[in-house]
Amino acid sequence: MDRVALRGLKARGHHGVFPKEREEGQTFIVDLTLAIDTRAAAADDDLTKTVHYGVVAEEVVDVVQGEPVDLIETLAERIAQQCLKHPGVQEVEVVVHKPDAPITVPFDDVTVTITRSRA
Repeated sequence: MDRVALRGLKARGHHGVFPKEREEGQTFIVDLTLAIDTRAAAADDDLTKTVHYGVVAEEVVDVVQGEPVDLIETLAERIAQQCLKHPGVQEVEVVVHKPDAPITVPFDDVTVTITRSRA
């Protein structure tokens, strides 16, 4: 499988278990790696034979901005399932970053990484 990657998609969401997270929201950053066979698209130079990463990016932002969930694990799962709706996508790796997580000690980032496929 070939890979199409999107890095650093940013959106504001209201996810988290604490009331302040739900009320104020925070920025989430998403990295995606989509596994897809790009040979047909490359041979014909045809966008319809691959995944339109601009559309995927908009859909991911919609998920982040959408219905709040408690866990970023749940958010990652929703993003993965949205990506797998595209016919050519055989597998997706999703990394959700929560750089403003409510942690009381100094830290750079919190991430959850999942991989889902058409099983």
